Amino acid sequence: MRRVTIIVIIIFLTLSLSPAYAYWIWTPKTGKWINPKAAVKSTPQEQFDLAKSFYDTKKYEEAKREFRKLLKHYPKSFEAAESQYYLGLIEDAQGNLYEAYQAYQKVIDKYPFSERIPQIVEREYKIGEAFMSGQKRKAMGVSLPVENPSIEIFNKVIENSTYGLWAAAAQYKLGLVLKGLLRYYEAEEAFNKVVSNYPDSEWTAAAKFQLASCRAAVSRGPDYDQGSAKEAKEKFEAFVKEHPDAVLSSEAEKNIEQLKEKEAESNYNIARFYEKQKAYDAAKIYYNDVMNNYPNSQWAVKALERLQILEKRK
Repeated sequence: MRRVTIIVIIIFLTLSLSPAYAYWIWTPKTGKWINPKAAVKSTPQEQFDLAKSFYDTKKYEEAKREFRKLLKHYPKSFEAAESQYYLGLIEDAQGNLYEAYQAYQKVIDKYPFSERIPQIVEREYKIGEAFMSGQKRKAMGVSLPVENPSIEIFNKVIENSTYGLWAAAAQYKLGLVLKGLLRYYEAEEAFNKVVSNYPDSEWTAAAKFQLASCRAAVSRGPDYDQGSAKEAKEKFEAFVKEHPDAVLSSEAEKNIEQLKEKEAESNYNIARFYEKQKAYDAAKIYYNDVMNNYPNSQWAVKALERLQILEKRK
């Protein structure tokens, strides 16, 4: 009877334990139960091939799991750098752009001699452009860890490839992002670096235009800055002179006219101030300046009218 009871208990234990061990195997070598999902191949190349096979069939979650196992168990292998790169490709394919950028950047930070770095810098630049154009995270309702990823990413592209293929473009795009955020002084600094660090770049001419545009924007602030307006006009004029056939030259000329109109208005207002203070000689100087230097502005006509009124005061 006792023997039967023991057999029943063994059968019961076997049946109750079998589900728990359904995904585990016994390895005589280690003398332990091992979960195959957590097991790693005996060489980094074998592990990489397994992970790559999942990647090739677009089984991205499985691929990520196997690439991460390789990174954990073979961190100094050649395949480790490749695995980190493929983790970036997977995040990219899944539309997780910021995570893709972070994964790519880890290759540069941890494996600076990787042959993938030129490709990675290009991918980072493209991701920066995507965020610049307003592209957001694929998963709705999930906020990004930084307010404007393109600023961080373009700065990294410049750092990763100071005088490389994408550096000048990233420096220029960084300026555009900052300008779009109304951070004009920072934008000017970025555009100045395009001109000074990459004078022969295709982005240099456009950077000069943007420098003038930033100065003009500063002058149009709550308090009109005549000095900034004058500097902006001079920069636009220099741009037109240096690049008469550039696409941006016509826009520069429009900006010059707008700045002249603003200057005329400012001088007219100064004249009116002096006139109200009964400093008529000073008022006449500014009215004449408006007429002589801004004859095509609407303020020239008004200045003439005020001068005629002052003449009648004699």
